[in-house]
Amino acid sequence: MKRIKSIMHKYRLAFIAGIVSIGFICGGCEDYLDRAPEASISDTDVFGSFVSFQGYVEEMYDCIVDIHKVLGGNQYYNFSSSDEVLSNVPIVWDDGNYWNQGTFLYGASPRMDYSGNLTRMRVWPFAWYAIRKANLGLSKLDLLTNVDPEARNIIEGQCLFFRAYFHFELMRWYGGLPYVDEVLSSSEELKLPRLTYRETAMKVAKDFEAAAALLPLKWDDTGVGKATLGNNSQRITKIHALSLLGKNLLYAGSPMMNESSTGSNTYDAELCKRAADTFAEVIRICNESGAYQLQSWETWTNNFWVWSPGNRERPGGTEVIMNPTIIIPNFVRFTTNRTSNPVQFGAGNNRVEVPTHNYIKNYGMANGLPIDDPQSGYDPNAPWTGREPRFYIDIVYDGVRLVDNASVAAAKENEFAQLSNSGRHRNGTPASNGVAGSVTGYFYRKWTPKGNNPWDNRWGNFQSYHPIMRLADVYLMYAEAALHGYGSPTAKSPVIGLTAVDAVNTIRNRAQLPNLANKFTASKEAFMNEIIRERAVELAFEGHRFFDLRRWNIAGNQEYLQKTAIDFDRGPDGKPINLRERVVVTRVFEKKHNWLPFQLGDTRLYEGFTQNPGW
Repeated sequence: MKRIKSIMHKYRLAFIAGIVSIGFICGGCEDYLDRAPEASISDTDVFGSFVSFQGYVEEMYDCIVDIHKVLGGNQYYNFSSSDEVLSNVPIVWDDGNYWNQGTFLYGASPRMDYSGNLTRMRVWPFAWYAIRKANLGLSKLDLLTNVDPEARNIIEGQCLFFRAYFHFELMRWYGGLPYVDEVLSSSEELKLPRLTYRETAMKVAKDFEAAAALLPLKWDDTGVGKATLGNNSQRITKIHALSLLGKNLLYAGSPMMNESSTGSNTYDAELCKRAADTFAEVIRICNESGAYQLQSWETWTNNFWVWSPGNRERPGGTEVIMNPTIIIPNFVRFTTNRTSNPVQFGAGNNRVEVPTHNYIKNYGMANGLPIDDPQSGYDPNAPWTGREPRFYIDIVYDGVRLVDNASVAAAKENEFAQLSNSGRHRNGTPASNGVAGSVTGYFYRKWTPKGNNPWDNRWGNFQSYHPIMRLADVYLMYAEAALHGYGSPTAKSPVIGLTAVDAVNTIRNRAQLPNLANKFTASKEAFMNEIIRERAVELAFEGHRFFDLRRWNIAGNQEYLQKTAIDFDRGPDGKPINLRERVVVTRVFEKKHNWLPFQLGDTRLYEGFTQNPGW
């Protein structure tokens, strides 16, 4: 297990001691840090030692936004749900109104708030803030004297990584951008033009490559890491840089991005080859060094949650490469889904986010076949019987046990999920007794195991986070990149003897499923469909679906627009009867929704910063 305690706080304190003031202005691409004129602290005081310079770098870690944590009033919002989830309160982007970004992407100017309220963090201002800090840090490297080359490389590598990471974070929402790789003066006229997606991605790739060459494989093996041995699990490493490099290249080579850059709604084979080779290098290094390893099936949930006495352990196990930064480790409600389980946190949850029935269909059967395969054995009148193992870990369906300690009346009433049309846990807003209602007939429990309720009362020793990047994602992205870069399901990168099919089967076998049947690997099209389905299941609700459907240029396909519920009654024997699928929401998605619109004030800053098509 990885300990929550890290070196972050130590470095922050050193940095705060050396910085008298930080000024921030965010307008399009112009923001700046400034030292108060009366301050007696010099640049050398701040950037002249590893400890103080690392303290400066720490704020860039805190700019990593968990896209699942967005608070407006007293409600959590999921802007990027795609076809995955529904809510008892409408999800604002389902109607196509992508202008509504205020509480999520844009928000107010960033504030380094260490009170634990992660929901105040916003993508747009925090990304530009971090990019500015990265450029300023890189411009001050010459002041970092009296340190060995390894320490200097680690500082430089982190700054390069974050400059690339935050440009990539913005690109995947908004498309090509100006690439800010220098410290801009507040008095300088803004004139950086928007680049194409590919042009921006190539600059991101250059920084990720440079960062990978400088960063260590394991901080514990470095001189600076020895001082905090065992507490370095949140540190950016070579594997982070290579994994994000591959992802950036695969995104740039995907149909939507390639179409926006070249006009061709196809994969760019050369970019996919580069991506496949990069992912292959990550897998090779991990296999040889043990830096990261796939969790066993028995410990798969360690990727998402752990029972953590004293809140000293955090999820991630051996597989999670990158997790969100945790500021208050014992405040679980800001670091997981409060409303994903009917009895998780009791009353006060006005928004109840639950899986859609259409998304549940991605989970196949225990024999490894999709439910729509004639040989799968799927029975629509017993839809939760014989499904694959991840279904039973991820999903709460009718009859699932919710409470162990059902010794009091209130607990007994909620002991099992009651999700029929008239069930206690179905429909509407939370009742006065704190029971949250599902609008689809499901809840998910990927981050909320049994025990997080007022009667079992295990949430005090519980930690749960959404991974940003884990090794399973690397395997699946490798399969996709190898397929489209090297041309077939049995193709492989020369870096490693792993075919695209092997990579997918590695993830399936870990989940106790057999290899893909030959009919699913006989053509690029059939295999790509299985990659789409496998990503939907293995990475369910982790924040990838919105970006995947868009980059594949299929987000507007009819099968991804309808969000459905499963309606049913309970028969005399307690079994479900009269099962029927019902469309609850039909999402609005046009070509313009491939990219989000910039807020109008930003597009008016200067002539070269243009609005996205259709907005």
